[in-house]
Amino acid sequence: MSKKWADDESGAFKRQVSSFQETISTNHPVFKPAKNRYWLYVSLACPWAHRTLITRCLKGLTSVIGVSIVHWHLDEKGWRLLASDKNAEDTRFYQPAGGISGASRDHSGPHGEISNESSRMFEDSSFDPINHFERLSQLYYKQDPNYSARFTVPVLWDTQTHKIVSNESAQIIRILNSGVFDEFVDNKFKDVNLVPPELESAIDEFNGWVYDNINNGVYKAGFAENPIVYEKEVTNVFRHLDKVEAILKEKYDNLVSQYGRDDSKSILAKYYTVGNQLTEADVRLYTTIVRFDPVYVQHFKCNFTTIRDGYPHINLWLKNLYWNHDAFKLTTDFDHIKLHYTRSHVRINPLGITPLGPKPDIGSL
Repeated sequence: MSKKWADDESGAFKRQVSSFQETISTNHPVFKPAKNRYWLYVSLACPWAHRTLITRCLKGLTSVIGVSIVHWHLDEKGWRLLASDKNAEDTRFYQPAGGISGASRDHSGPHGEISNESSRMFEDSSFDPINHFERLSQLYYKQDPNYSARFTVPVLWDTQTHKIVSNESAQIIRILNSGVFDEFVDNKFKDVNLVPPELESAIDEFNGWVYDNINNGVYKAGFAENPIVYEKEVTNVFRHLDKVEAILKEKYDNLVSQYGRDDSKSILAKYYTVGNQLTEADVRLYTTIVRFDPVYVQHFKCNFTTIRDGYPHINLWLKNLYWNHDAFKLTTDFDHIKLHYTRSHVRINPLGITPLGPKPDIGSL
């Protein structure tokens, strides 16, 4: 894909503002909570879409909101899906991994033989059983025939009105976490709150600087087309990774003082970024950190160091989320992540060669 992502004059990356930002609530005149009414369109490669898949799992909504996964290759026409398969099991779209069997695959093998046009159902992509569209753009044009911006994921779609509720990931995860779907989930999920009132201000503050300097920071470094801009942005990314490392080191040291160094189970049970419980702050940071070593180090030139070699406390936090919480592991597909970035960004990687490393994709706990 030869599309430029940077401003022509400054060479700095500019992120598009989401066009659709409605919500779902019992008081909303149109978008009210219901089971099997809403549908997510996501990419397993995209960190913004990944947030929504994790939240959907953590809140027990895998049987309430279905998911279609776009192909990992983003071509000149945008995201695509596979042709409709009338014989596929509908239950596939309500699985924790969103209808893709990524968690059961070995992600450390070679990728070179996989074509950008590969059409392995429920591996490269799923299809759209709602509208039977083969392009994400068709959703946007159905909503607005004059839509002229980029066709981004995630998209939260209302199957009743055939409208986009939201294409803003931060808003979608707040909707999913809000409790509006609690009547449709098992009781064990009803107490899950990723934004508890007593931590909300701390979560918002943490998310604010993490988003600008780390989540979006790696893109500002990677898509920069001016060396001065790149050097400024990549330095800023690692300055703020240092800040996260310091926060987690202090957290870890305090937990060691409380439980003893050998009680790893008790330590990891409270080893999170904000407070002593899993929150939205962890979800939003995770989707960048899990991509850092496999993609951002080489592809976005964020190569001061790796997470596994340079940030021991962030690395422990990452492995704790991945190995001890299925919502993170089952929605993380390293094949989609590696193939998407290296095959879709032709200006950055014109030969489309996908590096095989690092090995393993993520270390053991």
